[in-house]
Amino acid sequence: MVHYRPGIEGFAVPNGLCSSITESKHIRAIKKPYRRSNRNKPLGQMLLTNQRLDKLEAARADFKTRGMLDGTVPLEAAAATDGSTSTRDASENVATGLSARERDELEGGEVDGPRCLGEVRLAKSCIRKVPRDVHRLAVHVDQPRLHELIRRFLFEQLNPDRAVTSGDIPLGDLPEFSERIYTFNSARAMFYAPSDVCGVGGMRQERIRATKSWYRGPPRYDCALIEHDPDAPGFRGLHAVRVRVLMKFTYRGVQYPCALVHWFSAHGDGPCPDTGMWIVKPDWVRGSRRATPELAVVHLDAFLRAVHLVGVAGKEFLPPDAKDLDYSDSLDAFEAFYVNKYADYHAHEILF
Repeated sequence: MVHYRPGIEGFAVPNGLCSSITESKHIRAIKKPYRRSNRNKPLGQMLLTNQRLDKLEAARADFKTRGMLDGTVPLEAAAATDGSTSTRDASENVATGLSARERDELEGGEVDGPRCLGEVRLAKSCIRKVPRDVHRLAVHVDQPRLHELIRRFLFEQLNPDRAVTSGDIPLGDLPEFSERIYTFNSARAMFYAPSDVCGVGGMRQERIRATKSWYRGPPRYDCALIEHDPDAPGFRGLHAVRVRVLMKFTYRGVQYPCALVHWFSAHGDGPCPDTGMWIVKPDWVRGSRRATPELAVVHLDAFLRAVHLVGVAGKEFLPPDAKDLDYSDSLDAFEAFYVNKYADYHAHEILF
C-alpha cells in the first residue's frame, strides 16, 4: 500500500488499475479453481487447473494468429462436442478434466435452475457392495436400532394427522418393514440465498455427506438443519442434527428418501451474548448405561441445508481428554457447539 500514494502523485490515476485488481486476479487464480476441485487436498488440483487454462489461452492466441479462429467454425465445433455448452464452457470442462456429472457432485457453489426456498436430493448413485437388508445394514453401519427407527418413521408418515408421536407407540403396533434399502454417501442441498445472488435464480448448492471413509481416511458425518416451525424466527424454527446414514427405500409403492440423524438441542433461550451464536448440545438417551445417541429417521423434505458447528472448549483451549485431537474428531470431542452463523451470507440470515 505504500506505493499507491506516491504512484498516484507521480503518475495520476493508474489507467485501468485500482486497489481491487488483486481481488479480481484472486478470483480467477484461486476461488474458481478451488470450486472446481473436489475439496480434498485441492492445491495440486488448483495448480493443474491454472496450468491447463494457461495452455488453452496460449493455444487460442496461436490459433488466432494463424487465422484458424475466423468465422463460426469454433462455435460449431464446440456445439458438436457438447450441444448444450458454449465455447467457454467447453474450454473449462477440458481444463478441469471434469465431466458434467462430476461437476454436479461438487460440494458447493452456485447452481443454475429456477428459484425455490430449498430442496435436498440424494446423490445420483447409491453405494455399492453394501447390504440392502435392514438387519444386515444395521450391523454394517453400527446402528442396532435402525429397523425400529424406520418403523417409527413409517408410522409418522402413514399417520400424519395423529397427535401422538411414534415414540409412544408399542413396537407391535408399528408397521412391519422388510424392504430393500439403498444407502448414499451424500445428498445435495439447494437453497435460495438472497444476499449472495448467483447463478440463474440466485440458488446455491452444497453437499451433505455421511460416509464411513472420506477419501480412504476417517469417517465423515456432516451436520444439517431441519425445519420444525416455519413461522418461528431464525434458529428458533430449526433443529441441528448430525447425519449418520443417507438412504432410500420404497414402501407400499411410495419412495422415501430419508436420513438417520442424531439430534442436537439448543442450550438456552437465545444466542450466546458474547458471540451472537446459538449453542447446541447432542442429545443422549436418558437412563442408558453408556452414552447412547438420541436417533431418528427424518424425511429429506424436512432438511434445509448443511450447517457448520464449532466446538465450545470452555475454560480449556481443547478438551482435556483430547490428546491426539484431529479435525475429524471435533464433533465427538466437544460437549457443546456454536451454530456458526458466520459461515456464509445465507447462514447469517437464518441463524440469528
